[in-house]
Amino acid sequence: MAQRIAGIAFLTVDGNQLALRGNFTVSPSPVERTMIAGQDGVHGYQELPRVPYIEGDLSTLPGFYLEDLLNETDVTVVAQLANRMQYVLTSATCKGGFENNTRDGQVRVRWEGVTCEEVSL
Repeated sequence: MAQRIAGIAFLTVDGNQLALRGNFTVSPSPVERTMIAGQDGVHGYQELPRVPYIEGDLSTLPGFYLEDLLNETDVTVVAQLANRMQYVLTSATCKGGFENNTRDGQVRVRWEGVTCEEVSL
């Protein structure tokens, strides 16, 4: 049986849907682990917190303003993916440092938050 695992996706920020172009990435992991080895073998691992994020290319349609994005702090970002998974990034802020690609009419935007929960629809 064929099933959709990639493709169509939706992005909302505080309930407002944005024109998602592509290169969409969700990184919900709250920790990063690194194995630690000594001269006599593996001793264990180090675990450090990391900042979860949602990032993607947005179309720069009329009425789309980078300044509005830059002012986004303490927002909720929701990513709905083709595989019926949904990710909710809370207490998020728009990172900034935009590069507006005028040839393609798109800009890459990244929101970083405190938590990112995975929900199956």
